[in-house]
Amino acid sequence: MRYPVYIISKGRHDKCITARALDEMGIDYKIVIEPQEKDAYAQNIKESRLITLPFQNLGQGSIPARNWVWEDSIAKGFSRHWILDDNIEAFNRLNRNDKLEVKCDATFRACEDFTDRFENVGLSGMNYYSFCKSTDAVPPYYLNTRIYSCILVRNDLPFRWRGKYNEDTDLSLRVLKSGECTILFNAFLCGKVTSMRMKGGNTDSVYAETDNRLEFAQSLVDQHPDVARLTKKFGRWHHHVNYKPFKKNSLKFREDYEVTYGINNYGMVKRIVSRR
Repeated sequence: MRYPVYIISKGRHDKCITARALDEMGIDYKIVIEPQEKDAYAQNIKESRLITLPFQNLGQGSIPARNWVWEDSIAKGFSRHWILDDNIEAFNRLNRNDKLEVKCDATFRACEDFTDRFENVGLSGMNYYSFCKSTDAVPPYYLNTRIYSCILVRNDLPFRWRGKYNEDTDLSLRVLKSGECTILFNAFLCGKVTSMRMKGGNTDSVYAETDNRLEFAQSLVDQHPDVARLTKKFGRWHHHVNYKPFKKNSLKFREDYEVTYGINNYGMVKRIVSRR
């Protein structure tokens, strides 16, 4: 892998499941935490994996940590960085309607290589496991839509994370409105635990303060009234975003990109693993 992996975590020192998944895949990463939780995290995670932020409890959810990570990756000389939520159980390869758990870094490397073919991809990332059914026909990726939870960010974007809610969708929309593209991979998936089902993170602070998520949804409508509207589903408020205006955003190959042919499985092979 050519880009650093950061996990933003808070209140989950004993259940940062993304770290466990990456350990099983042999992927290097850093967990970004607030200073008051360092001792708790150090009881379960190697201190060499931990990065302690220079602030705590700012009341802005994960936004300050996300922006700190962005600047840290730039300072270290990288042109992109991965930023992951801390509640991802596993990573998968979707191929021929099979969703297979991956135990190596191949899917991350494939995402990086494909993204780097183009000069105008601001964000890319893996779709949720639950959003791609094995019975459905889905393309290898969706172009110009929102990127959630497992995101490869291009560092020279003229934006930063903002607000308190829907930060992933807001950043995706600002990137798309600037004329850049986003790539949401279906061939490579992340199995994220449903929001608000795990304690810690935003569950105990940001989400707990909303009225059936009305403020959560309304904030995005206020930021992007041209493409977002309020809707109510399953007894809760949601936002609905129209991504059709961004269909015209087209991928542009880098001038130095050389087209290659054939299939590259990045060393992945299908194996049957027995679980005890």
